[in-house]
Amino acid sequence: MKTDKPSICYEAHGNLYLNITNQCSADCYFCIRNQGEGLYGYNLWLKKDPSENEIITELEKYDLKKYKEIVFTGFGEPTARFDVLLAVTRWLKERGAYVRLDTNGHGQLINPDINVVDLLVDAGLDAVSVSLNAESADVYDRICKPFYQNAYSAMLEFAEESKQAGLHVRFSVVDVPEIDTEKCSQIARDMGVDLRIRG
Repeated sequence: MKTDKPSICYEAHGNLYLNITNQCSADCYFCIRNQGEGLYGYNLWLKKDPSENEIITELEKYDLKKYKEIVFTGFGEPTARFDVLLAVTRWLKERGAYVRLDTNGHGQLINPDINVVDLLVDAGLDAVSVSLNAESADVYDRICKPFYQNAYSAMLEFAEESKQAGLHVRFSVVDVPEIDTEKCSQIARDMGVDLRIRG
């Protein structure tokens, strides 16, 4: 259901996507947030971060069995709301959903006092798509402008730990001139994970 009202849930590609925050730990120049109100006709600029109950109330309007994946993504970094992310993941897993997290991989930097990957696995998360978005820390810092030091190495570490923990991991990169997609492909091959190049 497409409206001008900000959307917590939105449908595309046979998946149901969850927009649980507009907070982010980077300011990538190519981010879709800088180009408009939303995606696929949905407004993704939230007036405030929805509560766990508000998210679940929205989810209850959908037949979850008809989607390939339920994906935490949207106009922010889902791990910025880690407790809500875990709680909603557990709720979805109780209903038999396949759950993926789209992330910039900064979750451990944002939540330094806990083991982020272990808690995601405990909650039942199935897969992570990690925004690689550069072949080196220098390029990454220049185009993604992360708010943390050593964000690039933390992102790679998050992906490696997720893979070791048994999550299905893939990298994604945006197809912009500054990014060497061939070198990014090599990083993915070396880690033994898939790579998706996004337009």
